[in-house]
Amino acid sequence: MTAAQPMEGSGTPDVTFAELAERRRGPIRRFARDRPVAADVAVCAAYLLLSTGAVLTSLEHGHWVPAAGVAVVAVLLFFRRRRSLAVLVAVLFVETGILLDDPLFTLNSVGLWVALYTSATQYSARRMFAMGGLASAVQILFLLFWVLPATANPDAEHRELSRALGNPSDVMLLLAALLLVFDMVAVGIGAAVRNNRLHDAELANWGRRVEALAQTAERNRIAREMHDVVAHSLSVMIALSDGAAVVVRRHPDRAAEVLTKLSATGRGALADMRRVIGVLRDGGNAPLEPQPASSSLNAMLEGFRVAGVPLRFDQTGPALPEDAAFQLTVYRIIQESLTNVLRYGRGVTRVAVALSREDDTVRIKVTDNGQPPPTPRETIGSGQGLKGIAERTAIYDGSVYAGPGPQGGWVVHAILAVPDGEAAHGSSKGEDTDEHADAR
Repeated sequence: MTAAQPMEGSGTPDVTFAELAERRRGPIRRFARDRPVAADVAVCAAYLLLSTGAVLTSLEHGHWVPAAGVAVVAVLLFFRRRRSLAVLVAVLFVETGILLDDPLFTLNSVGLWVALYTSATQYSARRMFAMGGLASAVQILFLLFWVLPATANPDAEHRELSRALGNPSDVMLLLAALLLVFDMVAVGIGAAVRNNRLHDAELANWGRRVEALAQTAERNRIAREMHDVVAHSLSVMIALSDGAAVVVRRHPDRAAEVLTKLSATGRGALADMRRVIGVLRDGGNAPLEPQPASSSLNAMLEGFRVAGVPLRFDQTGPALPEDAAFQLTVYRIIQESLTNVLRYGRGVTRVAVALSREDDTVRIKVTDNGQPPPTPRETIGSGQGLKGIAERTAIYDGSVYAGPGPQGGWVVHAILAVPDGEAAHGSSKGEDTDEHADAR
C-alpha cells in the first residue's frame, strides 16, 4: 500500500493568478481593458484615418455618400461592444450602400472586418463563421452583379482607373477571394481571442475554487488540531482536578503531585494552541511542520495514568517511521481514543493500547472494558473526535473502526499505511522493539 502524503505549502505565492494574467497582456491590451471608451475612440479614429484617402478621392468625383457612410460606420463602431451583431449588420448595410453610390470606392470592408472581429469575441466560433460566410456571400454577389458591370462600362471619371485594373472579371474574382479570406481571418482572430478569454476565465474560476477548497481544508485541519488539544487537555485537567479534590485531605503529597501535573497539562495545552494560532497570524514565519510525537508519546500516556486511566501500553515490531506527520497521526489517534475513555468510560478497570508495525502497515488498537453508556456512544459530544481519527487515517490510505467490542467495552482499531520509502527503511533497522508498560 502507498500512503498519500499531506502536502504543505512552501509559502505564500508572490503573485495571484489575476496578476499573472495581467502580466501576459501587452500594453495595448491593458490599455483597452482599463480604458474601454478611449479604446473605442481610438478604433474609430483609426478607421477614419484609413478611409481619408478613399473619401477624398470619392469627393473629387462628386460622390458625397461614401463620406457620409464612412462617418456613420465610425459612429457604429463606437458601439460595437454593446450591440456587436446589430452593429455588424448595420455596417454591412452601410458599406453596401457606399458601393451603390460609388462602385469603385477603393476602401471598403474595413469596418466590416472590425465588426466581425468584435462579434467573434462575444459569440461562438460556429455562429460567427456562418455570419462571416453570409456577409462574404453578400459582398461577392454585389461585386459580381453591381461592381463588375460598372468596371466593364466605366463612366468618364472612372475610365482611367478601369484601364489600370486590367481585365475586370479577373480583378473581381481576385477581389472576391480576398474579401472571403479577410472576412474569415477577422472571424478567426476574434474566435481565438474569445477562446483565450474563456480559458483565462476558467483558470481564474479554477483558482478561486482551489483557494476556497484550500481554505476549507485548512480550517478543518486547524479545527481538528484545536479539538485534539482542547478536548484532551481539558479532559485530563478535569480528571486531575476531581482527583485532587478527593485526595487533598488524606494524601497532601499525592494531591501536590496531581496539581503539578494539572499545571503542566494546562501549560502544554496553551503552548499547542499558541503554535496553531501562530500559523494563522505569522503565515510563512511560523513553523508549519507537525510537532514530532514519538518522543512525547510516553509522556502523554503517563499523563493519562496520572489522571486515573488504568493503562497498559504494548508496542511490537519495528520502530515507527521517522516521518513527523505520520508520528503525529499515531499520537493524535491514541490521544483521542484515550480522551474518549477518560470522558465517557463508565466502570473502566482496564485499558489496553497496542501499537504494532508489520512491513508497511501500522496498527493502533485501543480497548477498554467499560460498561455500555446509557445512550449510543456516537451521540455523545460533538463527534469531532471520531471524525478527526477517520480523517487522519484516510490521509495514510488506512481504515478505522470505532465501536463496541466483541466482549463489551469500546474499541478503536486504526490501520495505517507506512509512507513510501519508510517501509524498507524500517525493516532494515535490525531487531524489533517490544515495549511493555504496566498499568499503575
